[in-house]
Amino acid sequence: MSKKIIEPSELIINSDGSVFHLHLLPEQLTDRVILVGDPARVNMVAEFFDTKTFEVQSREFHTIGGTYKGKPIMCLSHGIGPDNIDIVINELDALANIDFKTREVSDEHRTLTLVRIGTSGALQPELKLGTPVIAEKAIGFDGVLNYYAGRNEVADLDFERAFVEHTNWNPLWAKPYVVNADAELVERIGRDDMVRGNTISAVGFYGPQGRELRLPLANPTLNRSIEEFRFGDRKVTNYEMESAPLQGLGRLMGHKAMTVCSIIANRMNNDANPNYKTAVRDLVETVLERI
Repeated sequence: MSKKIIEPSELIINSDGSVFHLHLLPEQLTDRVILVGDPARVNMVAEFFDTKTFEVQSREFHTIGGTYKGKPIMCLSHGIGPDNIDIVINELDALANIDFKTREVSDEHRTLTLVRIGTSGALQPELKLGTPVIAEKAIGFDGVLNYYAGRNEVADLDFERAFVEHTNWNPLWAKPYVVNADAELVERIGRDDMVRGNTISAVGFYGPQGRELRLPLANPTLNRSIEEFRFGDRKVTNYEMESAPLQGLGRLMGHKAMTVCSIIANRMNNDANPNYKTAVRDLVETVLERI
């Protein structure tokens, strides 16, 4: 069987041999990757590294590679939103599993461990500010995974159907998809000091998360309906914007992926903590110890 060749229009490789958006070289990629939204947060994560071997910045994609306790690791910022995750995960996978010289898909699959550390708003009143919540199940409002073959094979279709029915889902919106985080990674990172949650990845910060400023919402009661939803003993815990495409694409591509977020606001209690950086820093140190 002939190898699959990736055409130049499908995978753009820069003149220096780096991948198009991330500007990373294949030899810079490490098997363990910490993902954060804020490019400035990469510097904070890298403060924990023993060594720093390279730093690359292109647009919102900021990467520092090095070692932590002697093992190679890198931290990469993905910016805000599910569309950026589509770029980041595809380009990381290309670096891992496509030969950039021949453009052939590699015979041997290289598996990456991808842990996103973020911030989030709680949808259940009992979740206190500063609580770390793992997206054990991620619920994508973004539609990214719906563009890929195999979507149904990695999704929890029963959960999806129940959610769509309960919320009377607007057919003008992208169909939600529900994907699990890597189970072994959840056990390794989460242990018993993090909440196992069911996290929504919204396609925006304001209207798509039920925030009303000057523009009225198409469905002003959606968040209350989401809070009341139950699937067995599961309830939706929090909002953020990237966990579902990360975990969905990770599963399709054969990588280990999960998200853990520090709660910085509670949407049901109308409470928020703008001084959240200490809690995020503590979470970063915990993840680095366990990844």
